[in-house]
Amino acid sequence: MVQLSRRTLLTGTAALGAYGIGFGGATLYRKAEAAAPVTLEAKTADALLDGQHLTKGVMTYGIEGAAADPMQQLMPPTLRLHKGEPFAAKLINRLDEPTTIHWHGLRIDNRMDGVPFLTQPYVYTGDSFDYAFAPPDAGTFWYHPHCNTLTQMGRGMTGLLIVENPEDPTFDAEIAINLRDWRLGSDGQFIEQFKPRDAARNGTFGTVRGANWQVEPAFDAPTGGLVRVRLAATDVTRIYILKLAGAEAMIVALDGQPLPAPLPLDQVTVGPGQRVDLVLRMPDGEGQTASLIDARPSSAKTVATFRAIGSSLKRQIGAVTALPANPFTPPDLKNAEAVPLVLSATAENAARESFCGSLGYSFWAINKVPWPGDTDDPTAPLAELKRGRTYLLNLENLTPHLHPIHLHGMNFQVVASSVRTVAPLISDTYLVLPDEKVQLALVADNPGDWVLHCHIIEHQKTGMTSYVRVV
Repeated sequence: MVQLSRRTLLTGTAALGAYGIGFGGATLYRKAEAAAPVTLEAKTADALLDGQHLTKGVMTYGIEGAAADPMQQLMPPTLRLHKGEPFAAKLINRLDEPTTIHWHGLRIDNRMDGVPFLTQPYVYTGDSFDYAFAPPDAGTFWYHPHCNTLTQMGRGMTGLLIVENPEDPTFDAEIAINLRDWRLGSDGQFIEQFKPRDAARNGTFGTVRGANWQVEPAFDAPTGGLVRVRLAATDVTRIYILKLAGAEAMIVALDGQPLPAPLPLDQVTVGPGQRVDLVLRMPDGEGQTASLIDARPSSAKTVATFRAIGSSLKRQIGAVTALPANPFTPPDLKNAEAVPLVLSATAENAARESFCGSLGYSFWAINKVPWPGDTDDPTAPLAELKRGRTYLLNLENLTPHLHPIHLHGMNFQVVASSVRTVAPLISDTYLVLPDEKVQLALVADNPGDWVLHCHIIEHQKTGMTSYVRVV
């Protein structure tokens, strides 16, 4: 769950209490076209990331056969799927190391989840793998490797994935934004991806902060219009506190899941792996701008701007309506079984070398067990869950750090927290506060082995990873 400001949360508490009930959209609808199969090439390239230098050794995805200008941004393509409709993608690996694709936030067949050994084999250099699924949920999602993740994601392999719903309201424009850092030196070339002392704390931050592989990009949108802005935090470390200056906006979805009623944006905290959908009401004067600001103390920065173009459409922010709800089975809290999940530091070094890379350290653990890395003999699952039953994940953070905990393949509903007021939101990622105890209700509705891990990738790669088994 994305963390809302207290003012935003209290404003919308009554509406959020109805979560899970379908709400109507606008009266105009958009007809989605059928998705065509795509061939994605995992490859290296040179790209302009800091606005000044051509960075060598960038890792990215490209559509096979598409022309590439070395001076272009070369950002992984934004994939557009349609709710409930079949999608197919062939991954061809042109890298010098194995890779896979994980479809972050999608509830799909376990064999398509992209985790080496648990769900699929490595895709070695020159080999391919065919992914096929029909996404049951509409919303903003993303895709990335689950092999050598710190390097591959840190060097660029994070792409947006949008699942469209023909019943969504019609907006005057749509803008998709991929938020991420880069670890670059003054010459624009990659530097060491992590520092051990930082990996054992909050993680190692990038040196160049950007959006859509640009520094402070400007997006044009209709003056006075209502614009859907899809934001995904695909960074390996950074936790954003996002605010808007110069315009009003409503939050309509969090982590791919529509809210039962729009909430006014005050500020929203977004951890790695999380997503926010806004409806932005553009300024009324042509040429006027609104700014998206990462307002973290001591490091505030404008990450993108929105520039009004054309005559004013004179839309009203009060006209924003809810998106249609995704399917969700309400948890049976009265008969739920508790599953303890304790996040802690560890003194045990379980790190081992593997094809998918190791940082060489174990700093973190779940239930006192640090994850050893990808292996054909993984640790036992945290729990074996019976399909169709409800479980309460009793998540306890014993550390002084934040951890965006992400569950593959299923969604949970937030029930209670020891340190803050929470709304009954549905999500695949929860940003756990220091020393927080939280209850997440989960209906085990998707069979297979599903990874659960911190999405600060240094934490993931140094032990804060495990999995549950649904049978």
